[in-house]
Amino acid sequence: MIQQKARVHFVDNYLINPTNPVLINLIGAGGTGSQVLTALARINHALNNLNHAGLFVHAFDGDVITEANLGRQLFAPSEIGIPKAVALIDRLNRFFGTNWKAHPEFFSTRHASEKFCANITISCVDTVKARFEIAEILKHNLQNTNSLARPMYWIDFGNSKCTGQVLVSTVSDIRQPSSKQYKPVRQLPFITEEFKSLLNENKENDEPSCSLAEALTKQDLFINSSLANLGASLLWNMFREGMLVQRGFFLNLKDFRTQPIMV
Repeated sequence: MIQQKARVHFVDNYLINPTNPVLINLIGAGGTGSQVLTALARINHALNNLNHAGLFVHAFDGDVITEANLGRQLFAPSEIGIPKAVALIDRLNRFFGTNWKAHPEFFSTRHASEKFCANITISCVDTVKARFEIAEILKHNLQNTNSLARPMYWIDFGNSKCTGQVLVSTVSDIRQPSSKQYKPVRQLPFITEEFKSLLNENKENDEPSCSLAEALTKQDLFINSSLANLGASLLWNMFREGMLVQRGFFLNLKDFRTQPIMV
């Protein structure tokens, strides 16, 4: 009986040994995005201490902080009225000594240019429409970028009240080494391709909440932080292990289950 080789994806070598900080676009700095941004700062600090060039992050979010954001998202009362991206980036730059950039605007087709290219795009958005727009922008940016800002990966975070998922996709064709032990996979499909029908069946309501109590009827208090930490661990493994056997996971916080998504 011939044993089938395990399917794996070998991470682009530039992430393992970059000449410059790895460029990351974080799209969405709300419930999940604010937690992911903090995790990115921790990853950057750890990588720097391992003699890695680290990360350089651009955070995009057009929303301002409201009272309903306090408690569930990482904001203070004194920050009400400040753009979310600005408050978070300023705080992290002071704490970690970074020089990351805030963009108090929504990521849109106007960002379909080489100026806004990044090696890794991380989306923490509320709507299906936003995901399809990001997919089109990434495909466009792939055609007009230099080597340092070459789009490589898209990591999408999404959740409902008590469930969520994280999925890693390749933007460009990632060259794979030959292997006798594994079956290397060059391309990982976009979430908008692999789960297109599921996304269209579950169009979210992204109307803003007027209070924390109302917000908690839409999303559990710890779904965002749980998803962010597990997803950040997946990204950390990409840098440290250089190989993906699982390209994501489904999370059900109600019964404390995670289901890996295999390559």
